[in-house]
Amino acid sequence: MSLDPAPLLAVAREEALLGKSEGGVPIGAALFTVDGELLGRGHNRRVQDDDPSMHAETAAFRNAGRRPHYRDTVMVTTLSPCWYCSGLVRQFAIPHVIIGEARTFSGGHDWLAVNGTGITVVDDPECVALMEEFIAARPELWFEDIGTSE
Repeated sequence: MSLDPAPLLAVAREEALLGKSEGGVPIGAALFTVDGELLGRGHNRRVQDDDPSMHAETAAFRNAGRRPHYRDTVMVTTLSPCWYCSGLVRQFAIPHVIIGEARTFSGGHDWLAVNGTGITVVDDPECVALMEEFIAARPELWFEDIGTSE
């Protein structure tokens, strides 16, 4: 992939900070074309909407709107996508995912890679710090979000 991930990840990080400011889980995402055109952006809204399916990648995907195909898109997310969001990437054949960090949580990105999805893990210090701070401050919400118990 020839796109510079930094400006794309900056959009997803803005969304994560917006989610944090709303009292939610600070994960953000954005869907771009392979040429860098922003199609949709969003953040985890599970808390705000009382909707367990409203993950950041889901919100960005929904905000991008309907397209005849997604073969020319890139999903950018601040955190390794969970299995639910990894399934969305596979279902709609999104060919590449840029991940801000996978230290605090490693979801389905290895599975995506094995199945042909391009994966770029940036290991962005801001994304790592955002999640480490959130997990320390709100462990019960974090474990609820990832579907496990502490």
